[in-house]
Amino acid sequence: MARAAGVLGEEPELRPVLVGAIFGYRGRGSWADTPERAAGEAEIERRAARYGLPPVAWPEGWPVNSLRAMRAATWATQHGAGAAFARAAYRREFADGRGLGPDVLAEAAEESGLDPEALLAATADDAVKLALRRMTEAAWELGVQGVPTLEAGRRLYFGDDRLEEAALATRG
Repeated sequence: MARAAGVLGEEPELRPVLVGAIFGYRGRGSWADTPERAAGEAEIERRAARYGLPPVAWPEGWPVNSLRAMRAATWATQHGAGAAFARAAYRREFADGRGLGPDVLAEAAEESGLDPEALLAATADDAVKLALRRMTEAAWELGVQGVPTLEAGRRLYFGDDRLEEAALATRG
């Protein structure tokens, strides 16, 4: 997300999905819950350095249940601030190493021009829950197997390391 617009030449449309549900659909969880975790984290840290991004600060207990955060992102998207909210939350989680608890989500809401109290209240709203469920189901039906996934040139590209390939597909 941090480098997508620069590689693609435009800001991608971000759609919140519940990755835990996608893991459930596909029948297996995150690589972070396998013996390959250390190698995966090291690879991400190498890529971040290569891309000139801040060092990755893994939040304590990561990966965690992202349900509240994705509901918050859904509401932020509905209010025209999805990308700004996602960037603010992502920076707090992976540059600052802070878990996405209510206080951090409220900070991200405020930074992105949203009412923090309204955002937190929206995470319990049935309409927001349904919207997230529908976006997650639509992503699964499209073929999304994990995050981040980018759709370009009628294909799906999974992983930040596939951005350049996706950029070529949009130009060709």
